[in-house]
Amino acid sequence: MTEDDLRQLIGRVKRGSLSRRGFIRRMAAVGLTAPMATQILAVAGAAPAMAQSVPAYRPTRAGGGGALKILYWQASTLLNPHFAVGTTNQDSSRVFYEPLAGWAADGTLHPILAAEIPSVDNGGLSADGRSVTWKLKRGVKWHDGQDFSADDVIFNYEYARNPAVASTSSGSYRDVNVTKVDDHTVKVEFAQPNPFWADAFVASVGMLIPKHLFKDFAGSNARDAPTNLRPVGTGPYKFTSFAPGDLLRGERNENYHLPNRPFFDTMEIKGGGDAVSAARAVLQTADYDYAWNLQVEDEILKRLEAAGRGKVNVIEGGAIEFIQLNATDPTREVDGERAHISTEHPAFRDPAVRRAIALLLDRKSIEEFIYGRGGPATGNFLNNPPRFRSPNMPMEFNVDRANQVLDQAGWVRGRDGVRAKDGVRLRFVYQTSVNAPRQRTQQILQQAARRAGIELELKSVTASVFFSSDVANPDTFGKFFADMQMYTTTMPQADPQRFMNQYVSWEVSQKANSWQGRNIVRWRSADYDAAFRAAEGELDVVKRAALFIRMNDLIVGSNHVIPVVMRPTVSGSLNTLRPAISGWDLTMWLLSDWYREG
Repeated sequence: MTEDDLRQLIGRVKRGSLSRRGFIRRMAAVGLTAPMATQILAVAGAAPAMAQSVPAYRPTRAGGGGALKILYWQASTLLNPHFAVGTTNQDSSRVFYEPLAGWAADGTLHPILAAEIPSVDNGGLSADGRSVTWKLKRGVKWHDGQDFSADDVIFNYEYARNPAVASTSSGSYRDVNVTKVDDHTVKVEFAQPNPFWADAFVASVGMLIPKHLFKDFAGSNARDAPTNLRPVGTGPYKFTSFAPGDLLRGERNENYHLPNRPFFDTMEIKGGGDAVSAARAVLQTADYDYAWNLQVEDEILKRLEAAGRGKVNVIEGGAIEFIQLNATDPTREVDGERAHISTEHPAFRDPAVRRAIALLLDRKSIEEFIYGRGGPATGNFLNNPPRFRSPNMPMEFNVDRANQVLDQAGWVRGRDGVRAKDGVRLRFVYQTSVNAPRQRTQQILQQAARRAGIELELKSVTASVFFSSDVANPDTFGKFFADMQMYTTTMPQADPQRFMNQYVSWEVSQKANSWQGRNIVRWRSADYDAAFRAAEGELDVVKRAALFIRMNDLIVGSNHVIPVVMRPTVSGSLNTLRPAISGWDLTMWLLSDWYREG
């Protein structure tokens, strides 16, 4: 389908000669999901600008709901969204801080601090795709009573893109220009037509911090701000207390900007422990209302559900459990920095070694015996929305073929059975977080690798350390001072642009950016960079999808990244709890609308 074809179809919808349902069917024929087709109509002004795509909220007054108790078996360590490394820190920040808009479960945008979702019809989107104008909701106040305004939005833009701050959100703000139109309007301008305009100020990278409390900590001293651990936001709950790595508490914001919200009087997020204990505390004993990220063998979840007190929520999105093979040398220091970008991994620089490890991963068994409904096997890093899913990356488990590949490349078994070549032995440290399914996955790969003359030393790091943003700790996944590592990366928007910038060369994680770069595997490809830059400005939906498929094939084809299983959002909740969950945004993306029935 060409861009002209798409415009003609949209024009027919506007004139009434083609129904929205008919348009969605036409888009499905070219691999476009219903949510994305709906979003195209909204952007084009052929659908309501403020799509009501979230669950109905039934309480008729704020408060009175008692305590909301949530379990996160990976504990958060900080509460500044611009420094959040890992989902737990993002979610804890989201309790207090809000973006202009978030992604609903159907992939459409939902306004939060914005008065409306920009579209061509309401004047928010320019016809040439070079700018978006956001109108801000009026009457919103920070938790300390100060007014929220466009000045706060502009401050976040300047803060995030400042190299001295070294924020994790910098990639969403570095290449845009944001100006204040008036006290309740800001304009975001792009250097070229931009199909992914809903990035800056949206969802996980869009949480806004108050200018009046952070303005004196907006440079190299940014991590010294007292408010990094004592947030003052606009969200439904106000900060009460925080013990990093343990417990976060909040209380109802009596001046929240939405009517009859929030329902609960207090909320807490208890961190630490393990996923099985978290599942049991909700599904079996009902000691908590909600358990996050139940990365638990499906058979265990089914047994716990049989108690009849809670249910497992499986919400499809774009998250992926995957293995990384370090492109750099984690044992060598350059200028005091391990895994320096100037080095090459002594074994993984050989594509035959990477190919062999990919052949040794039995993904189907991992799905069948470990994850079940919580982890369909996949050969792709980018899996959703479906129109971006590559048909070119098969999953193959073949130990004999792995041995052949290594034999042909000259890797010879020693007396101990471990292969070596030119003094380099195939012995690798394979790390992940402490979690039963991950340890079982490690063991499955370790057993297969041994049959091919590869020795894997399994390393398990406590989740609160592994996913920490602590720049002094050598065991964080962002530093990646091991040969191999495995974890889940989330896709908190129904568009792959932010998700796929994890492999562009300018996002390499290194000491210079406090290991906040998103390219943790430190793989670089001029072809990948070029495809990403082209996708940034491609308005034709079919051509753009092809570019992202190309990116997926480049990184997966390199075998520096080996997909394991897709990770739908799997959580547990009491039967009476009504959480508003989206697979395209953070768990806490709409915490304001959580309530309890009965």
